[in-house]
Amino acid sequence: MPIATLYPLKFDPIYQYRIWGGRRLENLVSKPLPPKDPIGEAWILSDRDDHPSVVLDGPLKGQTIKEILAEHADDIFGRYAVDYKRFPLLLKFLDAQKVLSVQVHPSDDKKEYIPKGESGKTEAWVVLEAGPEGKIYAGLKPGTTKEILQKDIDAHKVADDLASFSPNLGDAVLIKAGTVHTLQDLVVFEVQENSDVTFRLYDWDRIDEKTGKPRDLQVKEAIACIDFNQTNIGPVTPVIDDDFNGVKEKLLDCDKFIVWRVTNKSICLVGEEGAPRVLVGIDGCGEIQTKTDTFTLAKGEVMLLPASIGPCRFIAKNGAVILEVALPDRN
Repeated sequence: MPIATLYPLKFDPIYQYRIWGGRRLENLVSKPLPPKDPIGEAWILSDRDDHPSVVLDGPLKGQTIKEILAEHADDIFGRYAVDYKRFPLLLKFLDAQKVLSVQVHPSDDKKEYIPKGESGKTEAWVVLEAGPEGKIYAGLKPGTTKEILQKDIDAHKVADDLASFSPNLGDAVLIKAGTVHTLQDLVVFEVQENSDVTFRLYDWDRIDEKTGKPRDLQVKEAIACIDFNQTNIGPVTPVIDDDFNGVKEKLLDCDKFIVWRVTNKSICLVGEEGAPRVLVGIDGCGEIQTKTDTFTLAKGEVMLLPASIGPCRFIAKNGAVILEVALPDRN
C-alpha cells in the first residue's frame, strides 16, 4: 500500500464487563452498550492480542491495528519505527460506577513480576464526569510502611492507608508504576502503557455476581511492587502552550506518553511531522484536514494519525474539546 493511501484511522470501541462498571459510557460513546451488564471499560485503541482494535471505516475497514502495523510500521510510527513492534499505549474510557479494587502495577525494573511480552504500567486519568461519590485514591498516606499496610490488609482496613481527593471535571492525574490507586463514581479517559499487569491488593470484600465468588487477590506481588514513596498524589497542573494561543494545554508529560487538551473555537494544528499522534474526542465535534482530505472526529471517537500524514488542521465545532496523545522521544 503506498504511503498516500494511509489516512487517519478510527477504531471500533471494545466494551469490557467489569464488576464495578455502570452504563454511563453510553453518554460518551455512540456504539450501543451490551444490554444489562455493567460496562466498566471501552478500549478505544488497543494493540493487544486478545482484544485488537479494528478499523471502523475507509479502505482499511475491518483490519486490526496489528495487521496494519505488520505492513506499514514505518508509515505509522515514523521515527519511532525502530523502537516499537506494537503500539505502545492502550487508550480507554472507564466508567467506575463503583469503586475499583485497590491495586498496583509493577514498574519496568520489577522484571520478576512481569510476564514475557508485557511491560510495567504507568497510566493516567483525565476526569470526564463525576458523580456525588466521585473520588480518586492515589498513593499512600505519608508514613505508611509495608508492615502497617499488611496489618491493615489483614484487618480489612486498607482504606485507612490511602490518600484520596474529590476531583474536579478536567483534572488529570498521573499514576506512576508502583503507585497504589483506585477510583470510584467517575468517568475518565485513561492512557497507559500497553500492559495488562495488575495486582489487586484489596477488593472491598465483595462478591462477583457472575461467579458468586470473591475476585482473586495478589497481595504478595502487589506489596513487592509498591513504591512506598508515592504518597498523596493529586491532580497535575496544566501548562498552557503559548504557541497555540492558549487553546492547547499540556496535561501530562512523562517518559511513557504526553497528553495535551485542545479547547478550540477556531482552528489549530494537531499531529506531528514524522511521528504518530492519537486524537480523542471529549466534547463537541470537529474536522481534521490533512493535505488532501477532511475527516470528522466526534465525541467519544479516537483517531490515529499516521506519522506519514504529518501535521493537520483541526477545525472545532459545537464547543469541541479533544485530547492529543503523543509518544515521547526515547534517549
